[in-house]
Amino acid sequence: MSSDEEKRPRPKRASVGLQGKYRRGSGTARDVWITDLSQSGCRFYDKFGTMKPGTAITLRLGEFGPIPAVVRWWDNHTNGVEFLEPLHISVFEHVCEQLSDAPPPRFDLSRL
Repeated sequence: MSSDEEKRPRPKRASVGLQGKYRRGSGTARDVWITDLSQSGCRFYDKFGTMKPGTAITLRLGEFGPIPAVVRWWDNHTNGVEFLEPLHISVFEHVCEQLSDAPPPRFDLSRL
């Protein structure tokens, strides 16, 4: 790790509970449960999907989106994605403070 990377502040991350949707290309939108959010990306649970790192998607965070993103990792139905453009701080704070909630019953988060 370079000294510049060590000095760079880590983006603020928040544990959230937020329903979202993602879509690959012009495919069908899939419901997901977003569990972790920063201005630069998020983690979400997708009960039925598998994705490879490098997959381009668009994502909706509740009412916000579509947000272009790239899958960075996948592990047992949990995906880590990076937004192509960071969220504006006011959007990030609004999502964390106003839209975050407990998971709906249809999402089985016991495997997280």
